[in-house]
Amino acid sequence: MASFPLESALAIGLGANLSSSYGPPESTLRWIAPRLSELLVEWGDADARDVRCSSFLKTQPVGGPPGQDGYCNAVLLMSRVKRPPSEMAALELLEQLQRLEQSCGRDRQREQRWGPRPLDLDLLFWGELRLEHSRLVLPHPRMHLRRFVLEPLLQAMQCSHPPCW
Repeated sequence: MASFPLESALAIGLGANLSSSYGPPESTLRWIAPRLSELLVEWGDADARDVRCSSFLKTQPVGGPPGQDGYCNAVLLMSRVKRPPSEMAALELLEQLQRLEQSCGRDRQREQRWGPRPLDLDLLFWGELRLEHSRLVLPHPRMHLRRFVLEPLLQAMQCSHPPCW
């Protein structure tokens, strides 16, 4: 297998455990994944053939309030982003990700930390960029501790076919 070009890759974690206007969590992820892919291709000056998406994984919540429903998770991975990594570009992408979350009904002002949500989009890493900003830390500081991130990330890295939403 050819080595994966992590120095130019970007990964987004997708998760949901509440229904949105697009349906239950898995339906929401299936709806958002191609839109997120289009956004990343345009934003990153990338090629759509470089987009990979894991399958959808059902997981139990980690942290947060007890009694919440399980999550549906996935990772969308772009193997090559032509746009040079920078703090300004990462924060711009974060804003666009949060707008997508809002379009699915997420209200960050009213939700409980690690509580239920109709959509969660986490920028996991962008190449070798290291960032310690009040709004964004890269790479994601807990990524290595979460099976619901690592398992789909490894799957997306090994995927050689176009995403099937």
